[in-house]
Amino acid sequence: MPSPSSQPQRTGRPARISRADIVASANAVIEADGVEKLTMRRLATELGCTPMALYHHVRDKEDLLRLLLNDYADSVVWPDLPEEPRRRVRVAARAMHDALAPRPWVVEILAADDLLGVSALWVTESIVDGFVAGGLSLERAVQAYRAVWHYTAGNLIVAARSARRAGQDRPTFRAQVFAELDADAYPRLAALGSDYVSLAAQDTYELGLDALIEGLLRMP
Repeated sequence: MPSPSSQPQRTGRPARISRADIVASANAVIEADGVEKLTMRRLATELGCTPMALYHHVRDKEDLLRLLLNDYADSVVWPDLPEEPRRRVRVAARAMHDALAPRPWVVEILAADDLLGVSALWVTESIVDGFVAGGLSLERAVQAYRAVWHYTAGNLIVAARSARRAGQDRPTFRAQVFAELDADAYPRLAALGSDYVSLAAQDTYELGLDALIEGLLRMP
C-alpha cells in the first residue's frame, strides 16, 4: 500500500484575489516596511495565494508599481485652476506637492523618470499650460515644469527623511554642531545657535516655489 503523504493535501479552489486586494495589500506592505520590501513573493504571502496567482493580474514588480501609481493618481481630486498664469502654476504645483506628501515612496519611484500614474499628467499639463500662458514657448514651458518638479520632489524627499529622523526622538548631530559654533568663523550662524535647526525645519515650499516661478517666467 502506498505510504500516506507527510504533507496535508489542499482541498477546494484557491482563494480568488482581485486587483483591489492586490493594491490594498501592496500599499500595506509599503507603509509597514518600505517599497524596497515589496516583492511578488511577499505580496503573495500577504494575500494567502501563490506568486503564480499574482501573475494573472500583474506581470512583475514594475507592473505592480504602475498599478499602484495609477490607482493612487486616479483617487486624487485635483483643484480648479485660476486663469492668471502665475497662480495657475502655483496652484497646480501645490496640488502636486500635497498629493505626494502623504506617500513619499511615490516620489522616490517618480524620481526615476520612468513610471507614472497617467491621471497625474493633469499636473504636467496644467503647469506647462500655465507657463505657456505666461509667455514661454512650449519647449521652455516643459523645461520650467521640470524645474518645478525637481524642486517639489527634492522638498518632499528632504521633508520625509527629516520626519523619520525626528521620529527617533534623540538629539541630532546638527543640533550639537550649531549649539557650539565658533562665532569668529561663522558669525551669522553662531548668532542663531540652536535656533537655526528650528528655522531650517520650517516649511518653505511656497516661498521657494513663488521665487522659482517668477524666475522661470523671465527666461528668454
